Amino acid sequence: MSEATRKIPPGPLEYLRRWPLQVWLALVAVFLYAPLISLMVFSFNDSRFTTVWRGFTFRWYEKAFKNASLIEAFGNSLTIALFSTLISVVVGAMAAIVLWRFRFPGKTAFNAGLAIPIVVPEICMGVGMLVFFAKVLPWPQDLIWPLNLGAIIIAHVSFSFPFVAVVVRARLASFNRELEEAARDLGASEFRTLMDIIVPHIAPSLVAGALLAFTLSLDDFVITFFTAGPDTVTFPVKVYSMVRFSVTPEVNAASTILIVVTVLLTFLALRFQGSDALTAGHDGGAGDKK
Repeated sequence: MSEATRKIPPGPLEYLRRWPLQVWLALVAVFLYAPLISLMVFSFNDSRFTTVWRGFTFRWYEKAFKNASLIEAFGNSLTIALFSTLISVVVGAMAAIVLWRFRFPGKTAFNAGLAIPIVVPEICMGVGMLVFFAKVLPWPQDLIWPLNLGAIIIAHVSFSFPFVAVVVRARLASFNRELEEAARDLGASEFRTLMDIIVPHIAPSLVAGALLAFTLSLDDFVITFFTAGPDTVTFPVKVYSMVRFSVTPEVNAASTILIVVTVLLTFLALRFQGSDALTAGHDGGAGDKK
């Protein structure tokens, strides 16, 4: 065997080529995903009991889709996620542009405060929102739909828009300011420069941030549990209330639907972030060549 065809031993930093670490990663993957896979498998179980497999069936999904309260809860979750995503994208993009472009007193404190909703435990955010809507800004509970969801939407915006700001700001780091200066030299106003130069540049990050905010809002349970009214139920809260009585294949079917939606949205967000980073790399390379 020649030198070219010999197996090259792993280097000191090539950890993934060492079999102990490969085994460890496989065990971690099994530990993390085996419960989710088993839940999805038993959602097709023909038995009402989730401990014994009796056959394959779709009747639990049919029953879940015919459950009026479950459909109503899913509609509430989609509505909350939609409105909170739209507001989070606007507020998060504005915050990112302000931090990227301007210098002002308290910028460091504002930047640190923007990270608080990301790092603070959800239980603390939930209790804080409960106190806020109970004492500071009482939200009426007898409003028509979807106005009765306003408290939950505000709460979701409070922890969603920092994620959008982080994604947009990362994209702005690759922006060539010479394009903005050229637009201003050609007579474009501040607003026109923003809409024609900056917004198209950050468009992929806006989509990625929107999908991330939508996923976070759709999956949230803790903050929603503290801010929801007695007549307002979201999909995660409804599934939790169903689990409190017993874990049935119908609960597994509802949970599987939520998992599939979340995975698809997360996959799309990662794809947009990946294309965003790739585009930024090409732009950076072009700028270096210039």
